[in-house]
Amino acid sequence: MTVTTRPVTPEDFDRWNALYEGYARFYKVAQDQGMRDTVWGWLHDESHQTSGLLAQDAKGKVIGLAHYRPFARPLAAATGGFLDDLFVDPHARGSGAADALIDALKTEGETRGWSLIRWITADDNYRARGVYDKIATRTQWLTYDIKI
Repeated sequence: MTVTTRPVTPEDFDRWNALYEGYARFYKVAQDQGMRDTVWGWLHDESHQTSGLLAQDAKGKVIGLAHYRPFARPLAAATGGFLDDLFVDPHARGSGAADALIDALKTEGETRGWSLIRWITADDNYRARGVYDKIATRTQWLTYDIKI
């Protein structure tokens, strides 16, 4: 399957919304339409740091999404890119969409002068980890959250 990537546009709302809802459902995150509307607004607000990419098949159907942003790396005195969300329609898994989105993000990072691209995934997300283990280095770092 031929997969291409491109930035999110205002015309993509319906398909993006369905994919992002599927992403939240996959991770069992309670998310309502208002929350998705907020993220959609961020993707189209030039003053917000969050950006989005879409993957589409040869027929132009959007089959995947990625949201990313820059982040400061003080110890390295550098800026990196953080991949917040990556999701591919379950019917399009194995199409190369995840690889295409990550490749597009690497290109974006090179353009922006980022030192690396970083992301997290669930320990039991074995299918995604199979992709990630081929293209990136798993780090030794554990992640902690404090709810506010």
